[in-house]
Amino acid sequence: MGSINRKHPELFNTPFELGLRMVYLLFALRPGGADLQKLVLLDYAIVYSQDVGGPASLHTPVPYRNAELFSRRERIEQGLYIMSTRGLVDVVLDDRGMTYVAGPGSFTMVGSLASKYWRDLQERCIWVAKNFGSVSSNELLSLFAESGHLWGAELETIKPSYHL
Repeated sequence: MGSINRKHPELFNTPFELGLRMVYLLFALRPGGADLQKLVLLDYAIVYSQDVGGPASLHTPVPYRNAELFSRRERIEQGLYIMSTRGLVDVVLDDRGMTYVAGPGSFTMVGSLASKYWRDLQERCIWVAKNFGSVSSNELLSLFAESGHLWGAELETIKPSYHL
C-alpha cells in the first residue's frame, strides 16, 4: 500500500502572521510607508530588536537568525497582498516605485488585538519606526551590519567548504 504524504501546517512566519506584523509596522510608520526591501529589514529589527540596540527581542533569538532575512521577503510580500485585500494595507505607486502604507482598516486592527504579544509587537513597531523609519534600506543594511559581527560571522560558518 502507498503512503500518504501530508504536509504539516506551518506554525511560524506564515504569510498571514507576517502580514499582520506588517499592518502593525505600517501603522507605526504612518503617514509614511516603506518599500518591500525596507519592510523586510524593519521586520528583522522588530523581531530581534535587541540585536540592533533596542528593547528585548520579541522572539527568542536563535542561531543563524540573520539568514531569516533571505527567506522572509517572499512571505512578507504574500502577507502584504493578503492584508491589502482586506483594506489593512494600501499600495502607493509613484516615481519612487511601490510603497506600502497603512490602510484604513489598520486603525481597527491595531486597536482590537490586546494580548501581551500584540502589545509587545506594537511597542517594538513604534520603537523601530522612531529609530529607523527615516533611514534608507542601504543605510539600514550598513547599520545592522555594524551592530554586531554576528551577521557576517554566522553567514560564514554555514558556507559549505569545497576541497579539491
